[in-house]
Amino acid sequence: MAKKYYITTPIYYPSGNWHIGHCYTTVICDALARFHKMKGEEVFFLTGTDEHGQKVEKEAKARGVSPMEFVDPLVAQLKDMWRLLDISYDRFIRTTDADHVACVQKIYQKLYESGDIYKSEYTGRYCTPCEAFWTETQLKNGRCPDCGREVTLQKEESYFFRLSKYAPRILKLYEDNPEFLQPGSRINEMVNNFLKAGLQDLCVSRTTVKWGVPLPFDPKHCAYVWIDALSNYISALGYATQHDELYRKFWPADLHMVGKEIVRFHAIIWPAILMALGEPVPKQIYGHGWLLIDGEKLSKSKQEEARRQLTDPYQLVKRYGSDAVRYYLLREIPFGSDGEYTTERFLGRVNADLANDLGNLVSRTQAMIAQNFGGKLPARGPAEGPDAELIAMCEALFGKVDADMAALNAPEALSDIFAVVDRANKYIDETTPWLLAKDPAKKARLGAVLYNLAETVRICAILLKPFLTKAAAAVLKSFSFDENAGFDTLAFGKLKEGAAVEKLPPVFPRIDIKKQLEEVEKLVAEQQNAARSSAHPAAASGKAPVSIDDFSAIELKVGEVIACEKVAKSEKLLHETVKIGTEVRSVVSGIAKFYTPEEMVGKKVVVVTNLKPVKLCGVLSEGMILCAEDASGNLALVSPERDVASGGTVR
Repeated sequence: MAKKYYITTPIYYPSGNWHIGHCYTTVICDALARFHKMKGEEVFFLTGTDEHGQKVEKEAKARGVSPMEFVDPLVAQLKDMWRLLDISYDRFIRTTDADHVACVQKIYQKLYESGDIYKSEYTGRYCTPCEAFWTETQLKNGRCPDCGREVTLQKEESYFFRLSKYAPRILKLYEDNPEFLQPGSRINEMVNNFLKAGLQDLCVSRTTVKWGVPLPFDPKHCAYVWIDALSNYISALGYATQHDELYRKFWPADLHMVGKEIVRFHAIIWPAILMALGEPVPKQIYGHGWLLIDGEKLSKSKQEEARRQLTDPYQLVKRYGSDAVRYYLLREIPFGSDGEYTTERFLGRVNADLANDLGNLVSRTQAMIAQNFGGKLPARGPAEGPDAELIAMCEALFGKVDADMAALNAPEALSDIFAVVDRANKYIDETTPWLLAKDPAKKARLGAVLYNLAETVRICAILLKPFLTKAAAAVLKSFSFDENAGFDTLAFGKLKEGAAVEKLPPVFPRIDIKKQLEEVEKLVAEQQNAARSSAHPAAASGKAPVSIDDFSAIELKVGEVIACEKVAKSEKLLHETVKIGTEVRSVVSGIAKFYTPEEMVGKKVVVVTNLKPVKLCGVLSEGMILCAEDASGNLALVSPERDVASGGTVR
């Protein structure tokens, strides 16, 4: 029977202000999930969104929309970001999903009936952004210890979970299972900061918040967000339903991967809830570090700086590809510790490892096979000279990488793979195939050298597939090898003599770092200027004439507005979700003074679709909706005279 592997990310609050730091946990989990799948294991990889609570309710009200109308487009944005980064989750769960809501209610009912939930009154300091209650002793300078924001004193009737009851069992869990919480320093944090001081019973319901899961035994109360959110790990598997096959197959989870700021909820509250339910606890929780800029965690307050440093994942992927972004996150950040991001370090790592080392190895190998063997793989031939060392490194590589990934050390796994890539580049210098090519008597030796290089590339590409999902598959295909091959094909010598070898364009073209940094600064300036502008087309007067070629460069298409909302912190901007044929785009327009969000939904509009994407007030805009403007500055949408299907071209 195949081994089973269940891995989860935390579920994300759909803020819409995405930066590369949001991608870190999910990219790590995706690489782990892909690695275990390639080992032939049955894998379930879960991620999703945490959509209930006071923060969502408050922000939706400020925009004049329902909470669901507020979160739906933000969830779509997050899914789009995961698509860009080639994330291979098995389920994307939303806490608004009907099956999750039903499961949460069953959990509350069970805990209530067992006496682990009771009614009382709560008075405490509450941080709305973090959705967490804190005691006076836990506050830092009177503020939230996690985010540093102000907290408010709140008093209300609440239900409480008997968390204090489970403190001894949690301490014993740590003692008996030292691998349960990693890195080891996290155990000391939990024990010294929380368990030694004594756990207080946990407030698990709210009456002042209506956007949430109503408690089955007291519907005026809604589930407190952390129990609601944490339960997703089992609700996604069908826990407490008649269709709990996935739960019986995959629970307990092999790994909950979380940021260090939410370790407390996963390593104390979540195990206690499971203990109260009589269910097994996860096998391991890993609290990784943060991605920092200038020594600070990326956050909304750092968005302008984050953009200046080009940490917008949409821009990074469009400029350098998803593999480059994935590689930097997986290779550069010391696992378990905080990592520093700068544009220079990102581009330098991509150039050094991907362009110079891997890209150069692939390019030289394929070029020499094309030049000397007509693009057909030569025969292997007997090993001599440095062949044995290179082959031995290839044969030992999987064992090293497997051990690294078992220790959740993706940076070391990549380091081991690129040590072989580096050795192969040195092998080229040692064997001098360009000199062998000049001597017809050494044709067989030249073939053996190139075969060894091709096999090294193939083996490294297979092991790189969980990390570089696109480039590795393209390399395998170019050597006429199955791009879906698993680790059972890693034995040296699998490539067949005579197989066609296609010469690829540069897998990772070398980046002109100076030029890129200049372009980044220019892009930021454009974003800042656009954000300060009214974001609507200017009047036509005073414009220089353009040629038909200039006009033809503008791509205009008919779109249908399927959702619309006001943009926070702006009186002028609306955020439209526009369907253009089979594509759905996010567009920001400066028309809020002339149209309400409700009026916009269902309208056919003309969209400039080949503008460079920008962020306006933190919201991605992937085009411009055309308007007409009269002398008084009044705007009117430009729409087709007759009904035209969305996606139609405007000529």
